[in-house]
Amino acid sequence: MRSILSISLPEKLSKSLDELSKVSGRSKSDIIRESLSLYIWEMKFKYLKKEFRPFAKKAGFVSEEDVFKSIS
Repeated sequence: MRSILSISLPEKLSKSLDELSKVSGRSKSDIIRESLSLYIWEMKFKYLKKEFRPFAKKAGFVSEEDVFKSIS
């Protein structure tokens, strides 16, 4: 099921979206849908990092580099 959402954009952002749509050959809806999806993913990731930070510190993971060293 799909839902329709109407949004208002500042003129400069609207023009940028129009240009990107023309250059990429993608619809404005596709661009906004992908952008929103990425934004939501990033916000969820930031939330999880914040929530798990105390547990990570207890386990000795202070930085992302510590995590990468551990898994590689």
